Amino acid sequence: MSAKAKGKRPQFTDNPQTDSLVSIVMALAGEVAVLHERQDTMERLLARSGAMDATEIEAYEPDEAAQEAREAWRAAFLDRVLWIVRASLDEDAAGETPESYAEVVAALSRQ
Repeated sequence: MSAKAKGKRPQFTDNPQTDSLVSIVMALAGEVAVLHERQDTMERLLARSGAMDATEIEAYEPDEAAQEAREAWRAAFLDRVLWIVRASLDEDAAGETPESYAEVVAALSRQ
């Protein structure tokens, strides 16, 4: 069984691009909230231990390995944030419609 429901997702506004934009913004908001909390925790723990302060963080310059790791993370991050655009293109290419999505939901509801 496929992990993805067949058919196009329902729309919440009159404009599918607006729905996609809201999905992207909400994905980014979730990512930023998690990152902010983790960074705040690390900076507080480092400052409390006396190991590092904010000026050292600001002055840090990544080496080649760190830069490569950051670039790999950035690519995966953009894949997560922009998944709605890719999913929409895949649905369009497969000829999926809101009606076909509703048909699948109705069929599953009858089971």
